[in-house]
Amino acid sequence: MSGPFVLLQFGSDPFSTKLEDLEGRAAFTISRVEDTPNIVTKLTREAEWAQQHPDIMGPSNSFFYFGPSKTPGYLVYGNLPSQAMSESLRQKKEASSRSRYFKSQSGKECKWKPTPRRMECLCGRSTIAVWELGEPEDIFNARLTIKPAGLPIVTEIVTTLTLLRMAQALNW
Repeated sequence: MSGPFVLLQFGSDPFSTKLEDLEGRAAFTISRVEDTPNIVTKLTREAEWAQQHPDIMGPSNSFFYFGPSKTPGYLVYGNLPSQAMSESLRQKKEASSRSRYFKSQSGKECKWKPTPRRMECLCGRSTIAVWELGEPEDIFNARLTIKPAGLPIVTEIVTTLTLLRMAQALNW
């Protein structure tokens, strides 16, 4: 297996963003599908990028269905059953913990540990992805580094990262 995979995020709006690999191939596109009466956003894993990585598993898209007034609604991976957004942003233990937990499609429990400029995704004790804001001189807004162990669940990693960024933008 090769080393970590780097995706550059172009755009700071969590509802409308593109992630590209270092060769300029679109890897993920996040776009609004509907604004009224409630927001619906789609995350698409781009086929050209995914074909470069045979370890990728799971659905190629996910949908974010928001409730009235941008309240948490539900999330759908491909054609799978819906799940409450709150299930993908669970808080455990003490209320002071900033970590947010989610369960992957394969049943593994993972968590995002957010800090002001960076978020780490861990499954068990292993870091599988790191999202970091870019510097002012960078042409991109952020960088997502995915370790090979995270590649099979990359759509879930990007989906939950996007949901966490949406929650921060909406002050949930």
